[in-house]
Amino acid sequence: MNSINIDQDSRGQGRGYSYEVLHQPSFSLAVLQLEAEQSIQAEAGAMVSMSANVELQSQMKGGIFGAIKRAAGGESAFISTFTARGGPGEVTLAPGAPGDVAGIELSGQPFFVQSSSYLAGDSSLSVDTKWGGAKSFFSGEGLFVLMVQGQGLLLVSSFGAIHRKRLQPGERYVVDTGHLVAWEGTTQYTLRKAASGFFRSMMSGEGIVAEFTGPGELLIQTRNLAALAGLLKPFFPSQGSGGGGFNFNLGG
Repeated sequence: MNSINIDQDSRGQGRGYSYEVLHQPSFSLAVLQLEAEQSIQAEAGAMVSMSANVELQSQMKGGIFGAIKRAAGGESAFISTFTARGGPGEVTLAPGAPGDVAGIELSGQPFFVQSSSYLAGDSSLSVDTKWGGAKSFFSGEGLFVLMVQGQGLLLVSSFGAIHRKRLQPGERYVVDTGHLVAWEGTTQYTLRKAASGFFRSMMSGEGIVAEFTGPGELLIQTRNLAALAGLLKPFFPSQGSGGGGFNFNLGG
């Protein structure tokens, strides 16, 4: 059974570039060395730094319709292309949240990525936004996923560490959609409520989950950004509060 081809030493070579991931696993930084006139594509806003001779171009990937689909999926409507002009150049990329970055070598197979986990990839890769399933419509999460195809490097990011789960043929496994990073495109999955019945699902504290059926491998992030936002919400003033500052209740 095949598994996801992750560069175990966090470094690798591509067509006209090399890369290395530093400061893992909590504050990962992807460092890419581009050969002259070579390019890499990345999610808009992922750039940390770059050589002065690297040209940055932002465009609507897939035209107007593609940009609308990307925006609907929670991504930026634009994608950034970095090209080294007149000589080699360096680009460093990082996700918005603390966590890990993994380099995956694609060899033509379809691959699904949670929209917030796409960081960068070979400029030859096809990245398309796909409908995640009708059952996710009312969940507010997992509505769209990215289908990545082609050959070359794909960089994905996680909030927290990346946990690999390999499924045997026929094995069923359930993952909260807020913890999904990526999975093989050949792995079957359905979306459903975490618990049977609306009231039970609400009381469980869980929302929509994905149920996978093996064979295949999943990449799972150990932390959930939406859950963190929920924990922090009581410490921030509501829009209707009279005061402009924080309202901490320290007891006493």
